[in-house]
Amino acid sequence: MFTNIAGVLLLLACFFVTFVAARFLRKLWRTHKIRQAELAARAGESRQVRRARERREAK
Repeated sequence: MFTNIAGVLLLLACFFVTFVAARFLRKLWRTHKIRQAELAARAGESRQVRRARERREAK
């Protein structure tokens, strides 16, 4: 298999970078999907519901 230490270290470094990038992108994607769901839910609310929510958020 790998007999070269530099090759093993390069493989581990690539794995680590890929792992960190995947976690970061997954977090961004999840945040985006949650925000889109909130916007979709708010799009259908009435003026009365919107004003009540805004009053609650202002406190």
